Amino acid sequence: MSETETVNKKKIFLQGVRDGMPICIGYFAVAFSLGIAARNAGISAFQGFLMSLLNNASAGEYALITTIAADAPYLEAVIITLVANARYLLMSTALSQRFSPDTPMLHRLCVSYDITDELFGIAIAREGDVQPLYSYGAFSVAIPGWAFGTAFGIMMGNMLPQTIVSALSVALYGMFLAIIIPPAKKDKIVAVLVLISFAASYIASRLPVIGAWSEGTRIILLTVVIAGVAAVLFPRKEEAGSNAGESE
Repeated sequence: MSETETVNKKKIFLQGVRDGMPICIGYFAVAFSLGIAARNAGISAFQGFLMSLLNNASAGEYALITTIAADAPYLEAVIITLVANARYLLMSTALSQRFSPDTPMLHRLCVSYDITDELFGIAIAREGDVQPLYSYGAFSVAIPGWAFGTAFGIMMGNMLPQTIVSALSVALYGMFLAIIIPPAKKDKIVAVLVLISFAASYIASRLPVIGAWSEGTRIILLTVVIAGVAAVLFPRKEEAGSNAGESE
């Protein structure tokens, strides 16, 4: 490997670290409140740390904690967690289309380990092919933020007023807006689709039948429908070449 290639790979990795830092902060705040729920379910700080380290998904973990608190069977816990996290199957499929065709299977599997809403958002928003090193850089700060946030929430969460914990949780939503707003400003079609998604999500949550479904199931349905219609009406041309390493 030449010196230029080494420098370029280091640059891509550090870009991921840079973009992952705000996510780390947001994750720590949200995981802190998750830790309070875990403590109430009888989960220790070490167990909570491992849970968040191996399953970086807020909705999935909340669902899992609920089944643990209810002393539900293992099979039920697995099924509920799978349903709550099912939307990540769609994200993985979309992200896989952005990898260079010669990306090794090992890298594809490693990136799939931590495809969350926010980490998917920053990876898919980059120009050109998705570089695994970029995702690894973001993972290196985001995952510890989530895992340690859960552990600290279990150890210290009940010492803070609930209003402060709730305020900290809002930070992640603000950060997610920072991910989707830049591409929406560049492309009017994306902006309209984002607004439609917001409206459709709210309407779906109020409908008699669909509103009773889990949040993850509604997200899957809306993603498939809105993305499918957009793909038919507004097809995008394939980008020539890979510019991922040049993005700042």
